[in-house]
Amino acid sequence: MESGLMKKKEKDLFHVIHKVPSGDGPYVRAKHAQLVQKDPETAIVWFWKAINAGDRVDSALKDMAVVMKQLDRAEEAIEAIKSFRGLCPRTSQESLDNVLIDLYKKCGKVEEQIVLLKHKLKQIYLGEAFNGKPTKTAVSWKEVSGFDQTGNVKNTQVVYRKAQMIDPDANKALNLCHCLIKQARYDEAGMVLDDVLQHKLPGSNDYKSRNRAEELSLELEAKRPGNSSLLTDLPGLSFEDDFVEALERVMNEWAPTRSRRLPIFEEISQFRDQLAC
Repeated sequence: MESGLMKKKEKDLFHVIHKVPSGDGPYVRAKHAQLVQKDPETAIVWFWKAINAGDRVDSALKDMAVVMKQLDRAEEAIEAIKSFRGLCPRTSQESLDNVLIDLYKKCGKVEEQIVLLKHKLKQIYLGEAFNGKPTKTAVSWKEVSGFDQTGNVKNTQVVYRKAQMIDPDANKALNLCHCLIKQARYDEAGMVLDDVLQHKLPGSNDYKSRNRAEELSLELEAKRPGNSSLLTDLPGLSFEDDFVEALERVMNEWAPTRSRRLPIFEEISQFRDQLAC
């Protein structure tokens, strides 16, 4: 009997050390192949079996996508998520979106990445993201930083400005300031930066925020004496204005119906004309 208890403890310890779930189903075998045997190809085979058998489908689909990405099979992972996410519960859809965004980035699918990020931004605005739970953490706006990968400064600053309206903090303000400086909109950048330097925003006293604010202040001062015209006035530059307009519509058309759940927008609406990009 004592020997049996020892074996059980050793088995439980094995699962803890290797972070492998207990059991003998296809999902467990897939995780064993992935984490213990270090055999990604075999792991994918078992992940497929888990999905087909209905064994922890959401976890199997996400984990398989991660392994496929490591094997440079991101395109295949994208198709797998699109095809089988319907088998996953609603609470798993948001995390699947996050995996898709990462896969789109890996494949250089900028347009698909923008579409999905816009969808997530709308979900956050409507209170549907994070399984309907309100949150004020920096992680809440992790997806917003994905717009930096598109290489479109105007799109990025629009998103950061809207994010700042919903959940203001020093980090997003500094990102917005950086975008405005890139567009040579120095006066606007200065006003945004002042809120951080004057400690008006949450996180302004953070060490990293202070250092970055000082760096942006120096950059702004170095460039301010030059031409402060809008970037849109410079020759040879163009933007995807349809995205900007679509984002404005998303944020504006829902404001009347969301005033009860997000009262901050009742106050913001009074200044929308001044804040509009």
